[in-house]
Order: sequence, then C-alpha cells, then structure tokens
Amino acid sequence: MSLVKEVYQSSGFKKKVKKLHKNQKDDLDKAVQKLLNNPNLGEQKKGDLIYLRVYKFKMANQESLLGYSFEEDRLILELLALGSHENFYRDLKS
Repeated sequence: MSLVKEVYQSSGFKKKVKKLHKNQKDDLDKAVQKLLNNPNLGEQKKGDLIYLRVYKFKMANQESLLGYSFEEDRLILELLALGSHENFYRDLKS
C-alpha cells in the first residue's frame, strides 16, 4: 500500500523525462515506485535546499539523482529534478 495519495511533476522534471529512452524510463518508474512506498528513502538536504530530498538510483547503469519533496501531512510527493550529480544542485538553486 502506497503512503502517497498524489504525485506532481515540475515542468523541468517533465522535460527531462521526455528526453529519456525507454529503458531509462523503466528504471525511473521503479525508483518512483520505491518512493511511493517509502517517501523517506531519499536524503534530506540542508540549508537553502531544506525542502528537498534526493534519492540516488541506477538508471541505465549510471548513478542518477531524483530530487523530490514530500508533504507528509497531505501525502503529496512532488518530483522536482532528475539528472546526474554534475550541476544537479546548482540547477535546483537557480
């Protein structure tokens, strides 16, 4: 049973997903499913990214980061960012 009642995707996240190959989308779907079952899997960030949790997973044999926020009181998961470590946090801050 999923803890999450609603899932939202940011426009930036949607654009990244649109560019993925099918095997990458399959890996992403598995990662999102894990988050739906346990939204606290990702690491809570600090400082000006306090709103963000980051879940690391393999997508097509490459480590990828999935940035999201989880509103526990409303059971909402918002998918915010996807990418490799390079420039991931910089892009979130801008």
